Amino acid sequence: MHRLSRWITLVLLATALIACGSPQTAAPSPTSVPAAPTSAPTAAPTAVPTVEPTIAPTVAVREVPTANLTEGCVSEYDPEIDYFPEKVSISDSVGWTIEYFNNYKVITVLNPWRDADVQFRYVLVQCGTPPPTDVGDALVIDVPVKRIVAMSTTHLPHLDELGVLDRLVGVDSFLYINNLAVRKKIDAGELVEIGGGGQVNVEQAIDLQPDLIMTYGVGNPEYDAHPKLLEAGLKVVLNSEYMETSPLGRAEWIKFTAAFFNREARATEVYDRISSRYKEMAAKARNVTNKPTVFTGAPFQGTWFVSGGQSYAAQLLADAGAMYLWADDTSTGSLPLSFEEVFERARDADFWLNPGMWKSLADGKAEDERFTQFAAFQKGNVFNNNKRLNENGGNDYFESSPTNPDVVLADLIKIFHPELLPDHELYFYQKLEP
Repeated sequence: MHRLSRWITLVLLATALIACGSPQTAAPSPTSVPAAPTSAPTAAPTAVPTVEPTIAPTVAVREVPTANLTEGCVSEYDPEIDYFPEKVSISDSVGWTIEYFNNYKVITVLNPWRDADVQFRYVLVQCGTPPPTDVGDALVIDVPVKRIVAMSTTHLPHLDELGVLDRLVGVDSFLYINNLAVRKKIDAGELVEIGGGGQVNVEQAIDLQPDLIMTYGVGNPEYDAHPKLLEAGLKVVLNSEYMETSPLGRAEWIKFTAAFFNREARATEVYDRISSRYKEMAAKARNVTNKPTVFTGAPFQGTWFVSGGQSYAAQLLADAGAMYLWADDTSTGSLPLSFEEVFERARDADFWLNPGMWKSLADGKAEDERFTQFAAFQKGNVFNNNKRLNENGGNDYFESSPTNPDVVLADLIKIFHPELLPDHELYFYQKLEP
């Protein structure tokens, strides 16, 4: 019995020892528990700073344009953005100014016609953005323009060079247009005539629904179309390039036209090319030793109009290395003279340019026998700028030369100093044969 009691005691003791040993076997369990708190702090702080700051700036900051918007309108306006990163600066023109603001431009035409006592201001607003609150008497126009009516053939080369002829919907008249691309549009029935001057067809102009009508003014209601068109509520802009007294000044008006289409970059490229070529040729011709004497024009209804000494034509002649016989005159327009006054000064001149409508010397002789007494006539040194005429008598010189004074200058240098431009062929000018 004692022995049995001892055995039971030993069994109980062994059981107790086994129970006490079980915590050592389960010891790895508490080691895995801290794993959760260790991973949680690592993931949470990393996720918060990485996601939050990255998303917020992407939503708040808009993309800043690097080029002008030449198609369509702004969809989400931001007043802090400059929508005209491509701007023009004026170097040779004196008849207009342009100021840039973030979403609009202000153009002022300073001298719309001779002795004008009024100026015209235009506020060009990027479409899709609000216009300024106070524009005074300025005309507000959305840009880029999608539909334009051009009321002078001199505007057509601008549209062509700027690549926006597809936006031309009307002109004043088809008769005198030479531009081949425009002629194709006429033949295809894509253009409409609205007439010109005081006889402009306002109803026809309204039907075209133009965003812009570009015209010119002379200060006479009989010849000006803009008063009637403005009265009808149409967007009308005056282009006064013809008032410039320098060849490059006129050519730079392509920048004026470009501003309405947001094509400033293209206009600057075109003008820089023209200006560079013009200045390069003029530098050579002005330095020649022998400068021939020149006079221009022919009588019209008894009056002989010659170019003033400070005119566009006079500068072209000087830049071509010629001595213009009225270079000492200080006027910028034309001088009305008699036949006798011109003959007294120009009878021995070396060259005669631009004698009206003549296509041959015979035309001049038939008009007035006295023309044969000029030395230039006798030597056959008479040149006219009517080489490029369309079937209606439209002269491409009047259409294209304001935009291309470099080509005119090349013609004149070829006439006066052919050795300077041996490879050039006359483009606007032709020598009148007997």
